Amino acid sequence: MITAIVFVKADVARIAEVAEAIASLDGVSEVYSVTGQIDLIALVRVREHDEVAGVVADRLNKVDGVTETETHIAFRTYSRHDLDAAFSLGLE
Repeated sequence: MITAIVFVKADVARIAEVAEAIASLDGVSEVYSVTGQIDLIALVRVREHDEVAGVVADRLNKVDGVTETETHIAFRTYSRHDLDAAFSLGLE
């Protein structure tokens, strides 16, 4: 599974509408409204690297109200959930 983290700048008057449109795209698993230099963070999860371009360049960038994006590809995932699963002995 390929995970891309997409930083999105949006028309400030339409952030909620833009977030909902992005969240409805195939390949987008989550969209967060955030503080700081960007307005939204979208998590894109696809099976192949080529699919990232399809989601981001072909669809997400074309959502009305999106003014700028910056995409980062994740190499590895580190989370408490993953660590708990890795070290679990199955004794619940």
